[in-house]
Amino acid sequence: MNQQRGSTAELIRSGGAILGIELGSTRIKASLIAPDTTPLASGSHAWENQLRDGVWTYDMEDVWKGLVACYASLVQDVRARYSLELGAVAAMGISGMMHGYVALDVEGKLLVPFRTWRNNITGRACAELTPLLDFAVPQRWSIAHLYQSILEEQPHVPRIAHLTTLAGYVHWKLTGEHRMGEGEASGMFPIDPRSGDWDAARMAKFDALVAPRQLGWTLRDILPAVLPAGRPAGKLTAEGAKLLDPSGRLPAGIPLCPPEGDAGTGMVATNAVRPRSGNVSAGTSVFAMIVLEKSLARVHEEIDIVVTPDGSPVAMAHSNNGSSDLDAWITLFGQVARALGAEASLEDLYGKLLPLAVQGDPDAGGLLSINYVSGEHMTGFTEGRPLFARNQDSRFTLENFVRAMYYASLCAMRTGMDILTEQEGVVIEEIRGHGGFFKGGDTGQRMMAAALNVPVSIPATAGEGGAWGMAVLAAYMLDAEAGQSLPDYLDERIAGSIGRPVRPDPDDVKGFEAFFARHRRGLAIEREAVKALG
Repeated sequence: MNQQRGSTAELIRSGGAILGIELGSTRIKASLIAPDTTPLASGSHAWENQLRDGVWTYDMEDVWKGLVACYASLVQDVRARYSLELGAVAAMGISGMMHGYVALDVEGKLLVPFRTWRNNITGRACAELTPLLDFAVPQRWSIAHLYQSILEEQPHVPRIAHLTTLAGYVHWKLTGEHRMGEGEASGMFPIDPRSGDWDAARMAKFDALVAPRQLGWTLRDILPAVLPAGRPAGKLTAEGAKLLDPSGRLPAGIPLCPPEGDAGTGMVATNAVRPRSGNVSAGTSVFAMIVLEKSLARVHEEIDIVVTPDGSPVAMAHSNNGSSDLDAWITLFGQVARALGAEASLEDLYGKLLPLAVQGDPDAGGLLSINYVSGEHMTGFTEGRPLFARNQDSRFTLENFVRAMYYASLCAMRTGMDILTEQEGVVIEEIRGHGGFFKGGDTGQRMMAAALNVPVSIPATAGEGGAWGMAVLAAYMLDAEAGQSLPDYLDERIAGSIGRPVRPDPDDVKGFEAFFARHRRGLAIEREAVKALG
């Protein structure tokens, strides 16, 4: 053990480790790995979005404060584990929440506050763009935010010099390069899988649509360059190194791989980049990614078509609302514990309360939870109001309550999955899960298997999350000259870490179907709640 620790310390000291950073919805996380993808150390920083003037956003000052705090946390972990100071790394990569709107002027200044994926304020834009492009354009996509801004004649639009995402913005500040990976780019504007670049024909249609407004730019002028996985995307500048590590220990010159979104890092982390493979990322949002064997028969507004980091088409069933409402209830239970004189950490609360779901009735005892903290495009809501309801004769137990919370977080995604399996005949052999939903035993797997009626497996590194997946992409960049494809690379390095699948229990499957039907009927209550609690 000491010898292994010594060799790992020497790898880190010599600058041979690889760094991935992901800006998630509630945590910024860093993962340091060995070239063989073994996790070595990690760091994190908690943060939260704000609703300002009707827009979900993060302050860019908080982005940099958070990145500095996260990197410092990683440095501290390295110091505690290996008794050394982290300096150079062999490569690194940046990931973030996909989609959203980061509009910059010619000097690189933010023109309007960052608009996150969580906003459902672009309905008119999507209604026009989807038929124009013959492509489902979701409300959270960058092009939807751009066109909505144009329709509303927002004054910043003619001044846009660069349009990017959160990951793209951070990458630019670190390297000076406006570039991004194919997967991340596919959440801004459609990608042509044949060229691996922006879809030129659809781009021409958009440019023609807005040409009469004489904005002074075309889409290609303002969108980043698109790169496939494995290509270098710039080097850390001296200014970028100071942004991340004000201590000055992190040197300039470190190569960065193309920035990717959390969907791409999730596919990598679960080794789900081949056709007929799929993964579910379940945390603040919940989304399933199914790599397609062939194109869908028709456009479905509920389904995003994106691509893997190496360019294969993917059907994405995305739900804006995942764990936020459950997290709020867990916090409340912690307050109850303290009021009764008991101290319980959040880790203890999650660890003891969430497994109770397995003991609940298969249909959650007739309880109804709707977890819409924000709008939910999958079911037609631009705003959300979390609510809980029950009948007089419902079995109102803690076990059923927790199961209802689990189930509620999966209903919107299930709506999209039904379109894929029932209307498009998409075959899903197994789902691989990652994210906070799957922490702590097999409870998350059982709930997901019940909702999707397919086996659900978890990679051993699932707890490392997207930051680890981003580090793997950076490691792949260092090895890409060998000519190995990304699927083969992942098969060689992480396929053996995938755990045995949990198969759906027939009673749980029937129970979820009953809850799902109740949930669909309950959306009428949600609509009234949005009106009443305006």
